[in-house]
Amino acid sequence: MNLLNFHKTKFLKSYAKVADIDIQDGIEIAFFGCSNSGKSSAINALTNQNKLARCSKLPGRTQLINFFEVSSDFRIVDLPGYGYSKVSLLIKNKLKKIIYNYLKTRKQLKCLILLMDIRYPFKTLDQKIINIAMQNKIFVLVLLSKCDKVKIYQQNIQFKKVYEKLNLLLKNFFQIQLFSSHKKIGIRELEQKLNHWYNKYISFTII
Repeated sequence: MNLLNFHKTKFLKSYAKVADIDIQDGIEIAFFGCSNSGKSSAINALTNQNKLARCSKLPGRTQLINFFEVSSDFRIVDLPGYGYSKVSLLIKNKLKKIIYNYLKTRKQLKCLILLMDIRYPFKTLDQKIINIAMQNKIFVLVLLSKCDKVKIYQQNIQFKKVYEKLNLLLKNFFQIQLFSSHKKIGIRELEQKLNHWYNKYISFTII
């Protein structure tokens, strides 16, 4: 098995529109999460680089599709942040269109990493994203982020609730795990899963 070195991940390019993306080779996994889900922090924790993905509390700061190169044939994609109440309706609709178009048309996408704050899972857009993933046969890995913010018994309760709902929506086409960028919980598990998918899809592509 070829193992990816996520610590060597580097910024590749940003795009304002899906139609402008000119990267065609290899495969990619995309990170998505509503505001305050810890999406950028998760990317930074995975790559062990504090400033690789932009973390910002400013409304609508991340409005681009950001590509990061892990290896020559494997990329991490940071989808635009969404959900800030202070962002105008026009910008919200623009961001939704970008996210939806990417998920529906990007053939290189092999897995969606969906971050949900363990305390407030299944926001409206989360469910819409899950529906699109299901329709387009995109595997979904849900990271229940900020798990360090709740006690273990609460983690177990939330995990079970989210698992049962995902099972109704996605059947066997998903995985779920606890995650905390701050406490470094679940990072090794995430690395193992990404390496598994990388080897699975790259081997299939070569054949």
